[in-house]
Amino acid sequence: MIHSAATLPALPSLPPVFQLQRQASGRLLFTGADGEAHAGVVPVRAFPLAAPDEGISLVSTEGHELAWIEQLQALPDALRALLQEELALRDFVPEITRLKSVSTFATPSIWAVETDRGDTTFVLKGEEDIRRLGRNALLIAGGQGVQYSVPDISALDRASRRLLERFL
Repeated sequence: MIHSAATLPALPSLPPVFQLQRQASGRLLFTGADGEAHAGVVPVRAFPLAAPDEGISLVSTEGHELAWIEQLQALPDALRALLQEELALRDFVPEITRLKSVSTFATPSIWAVETDRGDTTFVLKGEEDIRRLGRNALLIAGGQGVQYSVPDISALDRASRRLLERFL
């Protein structure tokens, strides 16, 4: 039987078996039922286009799944709002097309870049904020929580690659 959205029963708000809070650094802190804390947790949608509010994994910085959320709507309001905010940040991922300048080769440093969404600057807090995705792709976390992608390092101009190599 097919139900319209108006006839579906509301999903109950069940208390999660974990806690999630935003740290001063802007990153998420996950505390499991066992009391173990994991900083820098990232929510990842299993089906970002087909079912954006279903099947969300909370992944540690090491890439391990810490929790699985069947339905975002089943979470308490505050937790749901925090995850929606973090997912919205994750969904906005400008692609770096050129590195214009770097303030210093030590961190923190200010990066001036060209992206597919225009020119911008951001603070790279530490080298650990640059993550490799495969052989040639990178994901760079800016100081304001925006993620920047470099889908193919070899596609960057020579000057950009030289600047980037100082941090890899």
